Amino acid sequence: MSSPSKALSALYEGHHRWLYTWLYRRLGCSEVAADLAHDTFLRVLVRDRQAGSIKEPRSYLATIARGLSVDHLRRKKLEQAFMQAISELPESEVPNPEVQCMVMETLIRVDRLLNGLKPRVRTAFLMSRVDGMSYPEIARALGVSLSSVEKYMACALLHCLKALD
Repeated sequence: MSSPSKALSALYEGHHRWLYTWLYRRLGCSEVAADLAHDTFLRVLVRDRQAGSIKEPRSYLATIARGLSVDHLRRKKLEQAFMQAISELPESEVPNPEVQCMVMETLIRVDRLLNGLKPRVRTAFLMSRVDGMSYPEIARALGVSLSSVEKYMACALLHCLKALD
């Protein structure tokens, strides 16, 4: 076994149980805690980081796991909202499971994209694209100048273009 593999193995053996327990206390679900603990170590592996060089392994692992937990909870909330919306549709309009899955994956990608924006930029973008507000209306609603709204929108659109690549 190579040195990086030994270091990762030692990191896993030394901290997996602690991480699982930490996640379980936060989330209250053993299956989710197990999945997120696994995903945390997978992240360490994928980042190709020298596991032996991590100075504070529990802090490092907790930081990764915290981010994964936030993503998990955001996705769960999004799924619940989507399922609620579907439950309110007439039976004849309920999409089949394959379409539901595709829509859910698209919603998750859009959510990630929007969460990559600064709060004011995201708010201005949503006011424009979802609410149909004009730039002057957005400026008044946010209490900023028109040029600020134009900058927010340029930033949001550039972010969307970069996401397409």
